[in-house]
Amino acid sequence: MQRTCTAALTGAVLDHYSVLVGHDGDRGRNLPDMSDAIKRPEHRYVSDLRRLDTSQTVVARNLSSLLPITLSGIFLILVALFVASTFGIAHEGSFLIVGAAICGGYMALNIGANDVANNMGPAVGGRVLTITSAIAIAAVCETAGALMAGGDVVKTVAKGIIAPGGAVSVMEFQYLMLSAVFAAALWINVATVLSAPVSTTHSIVGGVLGGGIAAAGFGLVNWETMGKIAASWVISPVIGGAIAAAMLAVIKSKILYAPRRLEAARTWVPVLIALMAAAFAAYMAMKGLKHVWKASTLEIIAISIAAFVLSWVAARPYVTRKAAKLEDRRSHINTLFDFPLIIGAALLSFAHGANDVANAVGPLAAVVSTIGTEGDIVAKVSIPLWVMVVGALGIAIGLATFGPKLIKVVGEQITRLNSPRAYCVAMSAAITVLVATSFGLPVSSTHIAVGAVFGVGFLREHLENPNRRKLRPGHKLNATAEDAFKSPNVRMNRYLVRRRFLWSIAAAWIITVPATALLAAIVYTLLQSL
Repeated sequence: MQRTCTAALTGAVLDHYSVLVGHDGDRGRNLPDMSDAIKRPEHRYVSDLRRLDTSQTVVARNLSSLLPITLSGIFLILVALFVASTFGIAHEGSFLIVGAAICGGYMALNIGANDVANNMGPAVGGRVLTITSAIAIAAVCETAGALMAGGDVVKTVAKGIIAPGGAVSVMEFQYLMLSAVFAAALWINVATVLSAPVSTTHSIVGGVLGGGIAAAGFGLVNWETMGKIAASWVISPVIGGAIAAAMLAVIKSKILYAPRRLEAARTWVPVLIALMAAAFAAYMAMKGLKHVWKASTLEIIAISIAAFVLSWVAARPYVTRKAAKLEDRRSHINTLFDFPLIIGAALLSFAHGANDVANAVGPLAAVVSTIGTEGDIVAKVSIPLWVMVVGALGIAIGLATFGPKLIKVVGEQITRLNSPRAYCVAMSAAITVLVATSFGLPVSSTHIAVGAVFGVGFLREHLENPNRRKLRPGHKLNATAEDAFKSPNVRMNRYLVRRRFLWSIAAAWIITVPATALLAAIVYTLLQSL
């Protein structure tokens, strides 16, 4: 009975469905399938949720990319309003001062976005600092260096590239400085977008060069100085890379490859910390504090020796106490370099703020000093406090908004870093500047730091990859699978440095001065035609 009812019910349903679709299927061809009609709402709701999630992700990404630009724009507007209210709209040359202030702030933003990565990139790449903590430390140290040790006097003509004298008028000199700083800032901005760390000093040098040539011809240029700057393109990265590689080779041989790593670390890490303290003490005395204190050679030597002894005495119990909690593994021993690396990165940022803020505000101070004067252009001018504040805040804001991109490039994307490797990069930056300054060699801190990163990476390649000339055909045969995996043939083609960054960064270095010179000449010509 039950079976008969079920069959009858099924037949009735099929008869009803056949009436709807037609016996031949033609009349109901456009009607939806019952199963699809049931499933389609669920699919539609899921699709709607996915589309909503995708749209929200796109909006969030766009807003996050617009936030740095918005903050930078607000900073430049505030700078313009402050200068306009300070000097007054009716003041002679007020529009020129406002334009110079905007260009100086724009330059400071780009210095923070590009140049500071050289100091904090290795610490971030070595997993010692996060991006956020690195930006916070660098922002504080850069600002402190600019305001406390930036000095109150700056050369109006960067690095002695040109000697205007009576060859250019005051108006031409103002246009020259304005075009130079704008061209340099624009080029650094382009380089940041292309993920290429470039020298801000070379950028402003190229801008002054191009503006000077456009103003008074090639005779205005000091070509001897330009030759030294061109030489630094090779000298800086080569010396920086060699010193960093040598330091890493010593650490590997004395500590990381030693039979008893912990015992070797207790002996050698305090010495390395003391060496770092001595190098940075001399670095700060010679470069970081040069605007506020002129130390003699004997004073620098005495300070370095004192820093070495005191640091060695303090580092021994620190290393012994920390090593007691570690295992005899490389990853554990690497942590002994964390604290000195953070101190070194902070000192590099302080010295960078003290020196490179002049690249942003020097031309601005030069323009301000010439407003309302018709006499000769002086070689040095005093920097007003508000000009230094513009430079310091611009560097800090540029670092916070656009700095993470170049920090990741220098610290993570060129080669893999850890604490000892990043320590070698920081040491190389300080030692190379000391050696080059003592011998009068022109160097760039950007080129040194990036060259040191490449030097560390190429040393790793050399140590981990075998010498191909020593390979023989018989070496390709192995007794067991384990021997095959240990064979040098397995590792002979391993690259530990990304070559595309090598060529792109080298190309950016070479064309920095010509590119900024051409941009400055174009901007100067446009200003003259107004």
